[in-house]
Amino acid sequence: MTETMNVQATYTANMAFKIETGTEHSVTLDGDHQAGASPMELLLASLAGCSGMSVISILQRKKEDVTNYKVHVQGVRAGDHPKVFEEITVEHIITGHHINPQSIERAIELAETRYCGVSIMLGKATNLKHSYHIIEAGQFL
Repeated sequence: MTETMNVQATYTANMAFKIETGTEHSVTLDGDHQAGASPMELLLASLAGCSGMSVISILQRKKEDVTNYKVHVQGVRAGDHPKVFEEITVEHIITGHHINPQSIERAIELAETRYCGVSIMLGKATNLKHSYHIIEAGQFL
């Protein structure tokens, strides 16, 4: 079953646009980084959110005791226009009690290949790497 999604961008000032989604959410994009995130930053944010939602969902189904989870995404852009991402690194930082590394590896693999559409699309266009780090709850680095 296909799904159609819609967004509308309305120019506000300088290099800023108000983006409104078909689900009635909004965000401001700004190429000058004053009124909001840039489109490329939001692309990385979309990857972080999509990958994170996929991974945490799988870890919850596997009954892993996750107490905190962060996804850090770093993109390296080309120096010349159109300044596409040449490489993107996604680091999953999972805190919890006795987290099984194999569960995380499998969750990331499934996110990359099956569940996170953003990761799958970007993986076709750039060098996309995933890594993870486990922190035992109650311990400090």
